[in-house]
Amino acid sequence: MASRPGILTDWPWKPLGSFKHVILAPWVIHSTYSYMIKDEKDLSTFLAFPLLLWRMLHNQLWISLSRYRTAKGNNRIIDKAIEFEQVDRESSWDDQILFNGILFYVGIKTIPGASHLPMWRLDGVIMTALIHMGPVEFLYYWLHRLLHHHYLYSRYHSHHHSSIVTEPITSVIHPFAEHISYFILFAIPMITTIVTGTASVASLAVYITYIDGMNNMGHCNFELVPKWLFTIFPPLKYLMYTPSFHSLHHTQFRTNYSLFMPIYDFIYGTTDTSSDTLYEDSLKRPEEAPDVVHLTHLTTPDSIYHSRLGLAYLASNPQKSKWYLSLMWPVTLWTVMLTWIYGRAFVVERNRFHKLRLQTWTLPKYNIQYNLQWHKASINTLIEEAILDAEEKGVKVLSLGLLNQGEELNRYGELYVQRYPSLKTKVVDGSSLAVAAVLNSIPKGTTQVLHRGNLSKVAYAVVLNLCRRGIQVAVPNEDDYKRLKKSFGITSDQNNLILSKNYSIKVYHTYDFFCFQGIRNQFFVKKITT
Repeated sequence: MASRPGILTDWPWKPLGSFKHVILAPWVIHSTYSYMIKDEKDLSTFLAFPLLLWRMLHNQLWISLSRYRTAKGNNRIIDKAIEFEQVDRESSWDDQILFNGILFYVGIKTIPGASHLPMWRLDGVIMTALIHMGPVEFLYYWLHRLLHHHYLYSRYHSHHHSSIVTEPITSVIHPFAEHISYFILFAIPMITTIVTGTASVASLAVYITYIDGMNNMGHCNFELVPKWLFTIFPPLKYLMYTPSFHSLHHTQFRTNYSLFMPIYDFIYGTTDTSSDTLYEDSLKRPEEAPDVVHLTHLTTPDSIYHSRLGLAYLASNPQKSKWYLSLMWPVTLWTVMLTWIYGRAFVVERNRFHKLRLQTWTLPKYNIQYNLQWHKASINTLIEEAILDAEEKGVKVLSLGLLNQGEELNRYGELYVQRYPSLKTKVVDGSSLAVAAVLNSIPKGTTQVLHRGNLSKVAYAVVLNLCRRGIQVAVPNEDDYKRLKKSFGITSDQNNLILSKNYSIKVYHTYDFFCFQGIRNQFFVKKITT
C-alpha cells in the first residue's frame, strides 16, 4: 500500500477475494460457445483466454527461476531476503492479467477490425516494434518521472517501491490507477495496428509476451544478460536494459527510469553512474557457500507447488489437496520429468540467521519411492552426492530431513560417515530435536505414558528419557518391551518401563509425530489425579 493511498488504489474486484477469477467467466464461456457451437469461427477471439493462461504460466516460470537462482546465489544482485509482508503484498500479481483480459474482450466487441484477425502479418509486427521503441518508451519515461513526484509517489508509486529486493512479479504490483495508465500506453501499438488493418494474432501475442518477459527479467534480482551480447552489438546497450540496471532504480529511486530501453536515460542524463559496475560485479558473483544445509525431498508430485519454487499462496499454507491442481496435470507431469532428468539435489530456499548462511536442498524423490526396496540404492546415491557436494562447498553441517535417513535406508546417516571417515561436514539426522519436541510437549506432573508404534531411534530416546525422569512408560507389545529393556542395560531406569497388554488408564492426550522412517509413534499420557 502507498504511504498515502489515493483514489482508485484497490482493484474493483478486491471484495471477491480468491473468487475474483469468475469475472472472466462470461466472456470465456461466450467466446468458447461461439467458436465451438455457433458458426462463428473467430480463432483470434477464441485464443484470448489461452493467451491469458499463457501469461500466468509465463509469470510463474519467471518466479520459479528467480527464486531458484537467488537461492543459489550466483549472479545475485541484492543480497537481502524477501520479507513476509512483501510476499503477501505481491500475492495479487494476477490482478493485472484479469484487468487486461476484460479490456481485451471489451475491445474485441467494440473496436472495428479487432476480431477475425489473421495469425501472422509481418508489417504489423514491424509497426508494433517501431511504435513501442518510439512513443511508448518515450511516454513511459516521462510518466515514470512524473510518478516520482512527491504527490503521485506518496499516493501511488510508493506501493511499487515498497519492494527494495525485487522478484519478477514485483513488476506488476501497482495500484489500480497506475495500471490504467500503463494499459493506455501499451495499447497504443495494438490499437494502431488494428485500426490500420495490420494486426495479427502473432503481433499481439508476441508483444504482450515481450512486455511480460522484459518486466519479469528487470525485476528478477539476478543478472542473466551475458556480456558478449553487448560486445557483439554495442548499440544494444541503449535498446535493452538488464536486471542490474533496473535494480538500481529500486535502490536509488532517482535514476534509471526507462521502461525497457535505457536510451532515454542516456539522453536525459538520468543513468546511474554505477550501472556498468553493478552489472559486471553481478555477472562475476559466485554461487553462495552455505554454512548449514537441510536436505529434504518432495512428498508427492503436487508438492512442488507447495515449495518456495512453486506457488506462494500454497507455500504459505499447510499442504492439502487442491482440486485445481488436478487441472494442472500437464505442468505436474513436466515437473516430474524434469526432476527425473535432472536427477540431483537442488536448492529451494535460503535463509540467514545472524552470520550463519542456511540453505534447503531437495531431492527429486517422492514418499512412495522411499517405500520401494529397489529405489533405496538410487536414493542413497543422491544423498551421498549431496553430502559430497556440501563437503566441496565447505558446508559445516548437513541435516537429513524427512525420509532421507532411517535404519534400513542408511542407518540414520551412519553409512556415509563410515564410508568417508575424513568427512569434514557434520551429518546429523535431527533425532535430538524431535526427541526434545516430544518431551517438552508432555505436561509437567505426568506420571504414566503409553507408547505405541514402531521402535525407531527417536522412540528409543523418548522412552529412555521419560524413564530417567521417573515417568512410567507402558508398552503393550511384549517384543518391544524386551527390546527396550535390553537397550537400557542394568540401571534403575528400567524399573519405570512396564509391560501392560490391558492398559486402561484414563488418557490425557495423544502425542503424534512422524519418526524419520515415516511410521507414526503415539504416546498416551495419563491425567494426574489427586
